[in-house]
Amino acid sequence: MKLGLIAGNGKFPFLVLHAAKSRGYEVVVAAIKEEASPELAQHDPASLHWLSLGELSKLIDTFKREGITQAIMAGQVKHKQIFSSIRPDWRLAKLLLTLPARNTDSLIGGVAKILGDEGIELMNSTWLLEPLLAPNGVLTYRRPSDQEQTNITYGRAVAHHVARFDIGQTVVIAEAACVAIEAMEGTDAAILRAGELMQSLHGEASTLSRALTVVKVAKPNQDMRFDVPVVGIHTIETMIRAGATCLALDAGRCLMFDRDAVVAAANDAAITIVAEKAAVHHHHP
Repeated sequence: MKLGLIAGNGKFPFLVLHAAKSRGYEVVVAAIKEEASPELAQHDPASLHWLSLGELSKLIDTFKREGITQAIMAGQVKHKQIFSSIRPDWRLAKLLLTLPARNTDSLIGGVAKILGDEGIELMNSTWLLEPLLAPNGVLTYRRPSDQEQTNITYGRAVAHHVARFDIGQTVVIAEAACVAIEAMEGTDAAILRAGELMQSLHGEASTLSRALTVVKVAKPNQDMRFDVPVVGIHTIETMIRAGATCLALDAGRCLMFDRDAVVAAANDAAITIVAEKAAVHHHHP
């Protein structure tokens, strides 16, 4: 059994690679030069091919030559990368011309369709990683305070609206006011921006009383094949730097890497983490 892995940045591709190998798959990796870690070579995939972000034809040719009929996309490709630094080949250029909106969903959805037309099915990125999806409930010792719960409720409403337009998946709230909305800069940058804003508004001393709540959601019709929300130890470290005390996630639709370490770091910093099931609108590709 062979499986194609389209690898972006971070830890996600390594987790998929290990999970696939442990289930007996031979993994053929198409690593995106601009994003993927050179360390992929050390993890002994069946074969490893480096290609540039714009090389859609090369991706298809590589997978076809390797006899791949199922593939997983794992690891982030920075939004700004997608729309700025690529030189698209003819296949991608043609796709870019037909896109209804220049957002990640329509672009990767278009790529998924082209792969499908070529006999390569894009599987859910979480298919081999079900145990890493955030479980329902409070995951830390500390439960959200009333103020944090108010922030969460408000933040979820805002985040689901923002996510619906595929702008970003994270909002940062203080006292039921929206301090930051993630767009192309990524979650960590949005959290730090909120922290800086609070400090500039209130000076060091009063930052704590207006502690920040970070709400990260999946899109209302989240396509689990790509761009699934991810949190890890880095998220907690960033929250500590920004003075954020509460992290709210979508249960079952957000991946937690190193969950035990994440929860332990949150407990040490008296941060509360809570996941809850959102009303899911199933995505039918």
